[in-house]
Amino acid sequence: MADLPDFAPDCPRCAALCCMALAFDKGEDFALDKPAGLPCPKLAAGHLCTIYDHLEEEGFSGCAAYTCLGAGQRVTQEVFAGKSWQDAPHLAAPMAEAFRELRRVHEALELLAAAKALPLLDEDEARRQSLMAALSPEDGFTEASLAGAPLKTALKDVPGFLASLRDYL
Repeated sequence: MADLPDFAPDCPRCAALCCMALAFDKGEDFALDKPAGLPCPKLAAGHLCTIYDHLEEEGFSGCAAYTCLGAGQRVTQEVFAGKSWQDAPHLAAPMAEAFRELRRVHEALELLAAAKALPLLDEDEARRQSLMAALSPEDGFTEASLAGAPLKTALKDVPGFLASLRDYL
């Protein structure tokens, strides 16, 4: 099993994927509606947010609170070798899909890593490690592996496994 990824966002190594891939619904957390797959109108060239230093004052507390858990830089650097949808617009849809999927993987890995602190029986620890291995390919992710059935199956299995751990709490 590969080491756990860094769950801390590293925005300078990302292609502003959260600003493009995710949808915003106008309301308390976002000052505007934005569909998934289109860049936020507050995003400038070079992946820079024009209101980053005053997100909350501008009505974007949702942006201020959001964390990609490190998926953004991993998609940009690992899956797409540092390429950006801003430089190659045909990459917008595949990068957005990879970002959404890898964010789910990182969330599952973070929860599985936390479960290590529980006094798990050997069979539960083996299952936890098996799921972590399925979500942490030794050679990293590619577009194909992020879309593949083994990953989808592992992601589907994580919630049930975590729910089965409630007796440890």
